[in-house]
Amino acid sequence: MYFGEKVRKLRAERNLTQPQLAQLIGIEQSYLSKLENDKSVPSADIFQAILKAFAIDATTLLAGVDENQIRTDLRQVPEVAEHLKAGVARKIHRIKAWLFGSGAALALGLALGLAGYRGLLFSNVQYNYESPGVLLPGEMPEFFEKYRELLRVQTVAQQLTQQQQAERMLEIEKRKGLDYRLVDEYRGRGFQETVPGGHRYFFFQHPSDFARPQNRWLMFIGALLAFGGIVGFLIEARLRSVRV
Repeated sequence: MYFGEKVRKLRAERNLTQPQLAQLIGIEQSYLSKLENDKSVPSADIFQAILKAFAIDATTLLAGVDENQIRTDLRQVPEVAEHLKAGVARKIHRIKAWLFGSGAALALGLALGLAGYRGLLFSNVQYNYESPGVLLPGEMPEFFEKYRELLRVQTVAQQLTQQQQAERMLEIEKRKGLDYRLVDEYRGRGFQETVPGGHRYFFFQHPSDFARPQNRWLMFIGALLAFGGIVGFLIEARLRSVRV
């Protein structure tokens, strides 16, 4: 709407006649009629008188008024000039907010995408460990690799009889049995775990590639954020068209 239409609307909302409003402003009714029909524009003094008559500020009076008319016909009024400056400041603040938000979204999106792709937060590698059997206290980790030779030496040295060797062999065979662990971090050559009847020593075998769903989600969220950041920059380019 134009300025005159806004004055007429405010007058109607307050149930004022033209003569009554003209008296409050301190102008002739004929001049008020010209203002309301946009055949004239107010001077700085009359603009201030209109504000006082309606008991409102410039922002309220100018709300909804055509921007082109404000910038051309009313710009010479000090209150209008301040209103325009405040509007420009708000737009600049909005632009800065868009720039910061878009930049942050783009940076975070790229970081999450890279983290998901490279497995920086959730490793894409798992490590395979294998245990040949249950060890008793005092038995070395490599016991199952060497027990046959140890029993043979003890038998030759007559520390064990053939019968004892066979019984010992049978007991060890019962404790044999492969078990596996797939862990997310490299734990060195091996590690020990307590199990019923003794403990197991797990030897490192090899790493394995593992596509974690968490990393797929990170890349998806990263792509969305990066796209949102780019869209934000495009919107900012339109917001940047600020006329002072």
